[in-house]
Amino acid sequence: MPATTEPGLKAALRRKPGVGAFWFALGAPVLVEIALTAKPDCVIIDLQHGLWTRVSVEAVLGLDFGGVPTIARLADDTHTAIGAALDAGVEGVLIPLVESAAQAAACVAAAHYPPHGHRSGGGIRPVIQGFPGHVAGARARTAVGIMIETAAGVEAVEAIAATPGLDFVFIGTNDLAISLGCFPQADAGHEAACQRILRACQAVGVPCGIFTGNATDAARRLGEGYALSVAASDLGLAMAGFPAAKAALTSATAAV
Repeated sequence: MPATTEPGLKAALRRKPGVGAFWFALGAPVLVEIALTAKPDCVIIDLQHGLWTRVSVEAVLGLDFGGVPTIARLADDTHTAIGAALDAGVEGVLIPLVESAAQAAACVAAAHYPPHGHRSGGGIRPVIQGFPGHVAGARARTAVGIMIETAAGVEAVEAIAATPGLDFVFIGTNDLAISLGCFPQADAGHEAACQRILRACQAVGVPCGIFTGNATDAARRLGEGYALSVAASDLGLAMAGFPAAKAALTSATAAV
């Protein structure tokens, strides 16, 4: 995170029409570098299901993001996972599988330095940047998000959304569908759960995001009032692009 107190992710999440993120799971810093030429609203680094290592995360966050906010979707809710991602330089952390207000409050505390939390001071990048400036920037800019992606999380969403210090909520649509028993095809019950989460967040003024698989769905969700959606992912683009190139080649050579 830059050693600055200027508004960043927190402010972006409250602007209309919302934030369209690029999601990265393949663990390749060069793909993020290429994507930054498109000037995305936000970059999300997937440390839960992605191929990132501690070293590759540090490397990618050394790129010039030109003010583009970064979020790390973490592997779990431990102090170590939260602190390591913030030490690497992300502006926001996104903690998976939160199911209670107490768990959400613990995540908030782990992400902030005393007196507002109990994050440990250290890390290579914070020291290089100048630790006093880093701490001041972190106190102003660190954004804490939690994922609601289980039936238990939905049942507790009103209390979770009201957690002091929580900056945003994000719906993990695939895990939620698995938990609700409707995967792989989301049904009316799944959509009702998403709407309940959105309404609970709106009631307390907390931005709510949702996972989407493409730009069309991302735009639709932003239009519905969500603050954050996913316009593209490195895995999704690769899985669509290579078969499309092969099909185009086959079609073209058949016509020769």
